Amino acid sequence: MSEIPHLLVHEQADNVGVVVVEGLTAGTDMLCCITHDNSTFRLTAKHDVPIGHKVALTDLKAGDTAMKYGEDIGKIIADVGQGEHLHTHNCKTKRW
Repeated sequence: MSEIPHLLVHEQADNVGVVVVEGLTAGTDMLCCITHDNSTFRLTAKHDVPIGHKVALTDLKAGDTAMKYGEDIGKIIADVGQGEHLHTHNCKTKRW
């Protein structure tokens, strides 16, 4: 892979990935890498997203489960479209 990935995903079953570059802007054609098998795919960022924040890989509806690293990381509380920023405004932890 000669191009640097913008987004890392751990497992094929994950529905969110993590931004790994500074300054990701809306409209960016992201290179996304699934680290489990080193496969790649492309996805367009719909929002500016800070490094370390998540992006939805598919359309997610309120009540869905956010999956990252093969683990349930929270409940979607507002619809999130594919390529959109996923953070505390639309996803809440189930821990407390």
